[in-house]
Amino acid sequence: MSDDKKLKPETIATHAGRMSDTHFGAVNTPVYRASTILYRDLASLEAGNTAYRYGRLGTPSSSSFEDAANELEGGARTIVAPSGLGAIALAIQAVCGAGDHLLMVDSCYHPTRLLCDRTLKRFGIETTYYDPLIGAGIEKLMKLNTRAVFCESPGSLTFEVQDVPAIAAVAHKHGASVLLDNTWATPVYFNAFDHGVDLSIQAATKYVGGHADVMIGYVAANESHRERLESAHHDLGLYASGDDCYLALRGLRTMPVRLVRHQESGLKLAHWLAKHPAVERVLHPALETDPGHALWKRDFKGATGLFGVVMKDTPHSRFAAFMDSLKLFGMGYSWGGYESLIVPSKIHRSAAPFDAKGRVVRIHAGLEDADDLIADLDQALAKLA
Repeated sequence: MSDDKKLKPETIATHAGRMSDTHFGAVNTPVYRASTILYRDLASLEAGNTAYRYGRLGTPSSSSFEDAANELEGGARTIVAPSGLGAIALAIQAVCGAGDHLLMVDSCYHPTRLLCDRTLKRFGIETTYYDPLIGAGIEKLMKLNTRAVFCESPGSLTFEVQDVPAIAAVAHKHGASVLLDNTWATPVYFNAFDHGVDLSIQAATKYVGGHADVMIGYVAANESHRERLESAHHDLGLYASGDDCYLALRGLRTMPVRLVRHQESGLKLAHWLAKHPAVERVLHPALETDPGHALWKRDFKGATGLFGVVMKDTPHSRFAAFMDSLKLFGMGYSWGGYESLIVPSKIHRSAAPFDAKGRVVRIHAGLEDADDLIADLDQALAKLA
């Protein structure tokens, strides 16, 4: 694609990564299920400079998806992983090794915390958790062996917005890399590289896939981190199937359009819930009353459909009645698909405790009619009375 910098996300998502000239004019790159790749002759095999050498190293299916995602991200290289957590592990291991120190945001995705506390610890990587609202104050936590600062903004479950540019400035001054789990905003609503990030991570299972039917992730790198990312990916043997890459690319085509609806419905539900007598507060950075709203407004181009709700304290039996009465909200541990979801949130913190007396629930506003969703919440919340 030409003049990519001038194109809007909707146009990039529609046109990027298409290989129709290679596939007899087919608009969509077909699914490649491949392990063995045959070489034309010995010279080609010995040179090893063909476009595809072995299935684990990529196929046209993965190339199409990676190229499209990379153009949306504005990165130097994007590489696919078999899940969002796989992408997080890939990104960290691209920049950290035995004896290194990692600064991890305290509001991170819980499996990320488990990765740090179990696997990375076993590998000799030390993790320190930091307050998501620390901003430039992260300077006091930097060590001589700090190799990376990991951000997630807004944070999982509690939705704090981080001052990523301020954190990045400090990290880079100390020679550390900046990693960001940008799954909530996607590159459509937050450009990671414009804000100082070196490795941008997506659990593409969520909004990129968009249809609750694929497990996949990716890491996008700037030019200075491209080789490290490629090397780690090669050495770890990470791979996503042609089927999964095909589904993720299909979802990416419509992601910018879907995000508009997720944003509208999410905000409508958040405003309604904020006024409900059973609700203590709503955790949504696009609300004017949210503590992170100023940073969100400064750095983000939009919001998506995921947010949190702190309920007023109530007996478990009534809370269960509320949850079990919902008809349009499924209970399931994911988000970003076309369907609305709700789950109770178990918050794990060690550096900055989260103050909430009542239960916290996480809501994902899907593509249903927002008034229908509100009516469903209304009848279920009546069970709390």
